[in-house]
Amino acid sequence: MKAIYPGSFDPVTYGHLDIIERASRVVDELIIGVLVNSAKNPLFTREERVQLLGEVTKDLPNVSVKTFEGLTVSFAKENDAHLIIRGLRAVTDFETEMQIAQTNHSIEPDIDTMFFTTQLEYAFLSSTIAKEVAGYGSDVSKLVPDVVAKAFAEKFF
Repeated sequence: MKAIYPGSFDPVTYGHLDIIERASRVVDELIIGVLVNSAKNPLFTREERVQLLGEVTKDLPNVSVKTFEGLTVSFAKENDAHLIIRGLRAVTDFETEMQIAQTNHSIEPDIDTMFFTTQLEYAFLSSTIAKEVAGYGSDVSKLVPDVVAKAFAEKFF
């Protein structure tokens, strides 16, 4: 079974890594899809996000990282993946994620979505929160892997 885990990953957090590690144990191959959205202005470039994800997943042999633009289901189909992995932090995420999953399934009926609830210790965590904490020079060691903390230091200081 091949799956994709799409997102902007600007940057990857411990919450993302939790989902990546757990999903990699369930599927044969997991492709992390770094979404490139021209409407957004990310802190980290596409190349930096791919590099950071590659570094934090280097010990997971069935995980790879690619970038994509457009619909997630199109990316899944292009990569012969029949499963989309999505993370849920709180009940508030569920309604939006359910709507997206149903839309994706209506476009590509052969592609399903599997939800992973994040561990409780990461339920509050988002890339936005990590960027804000880092931007004020606070300790982000509980939010992001060391390689990301170093990348923050290079961006902000």
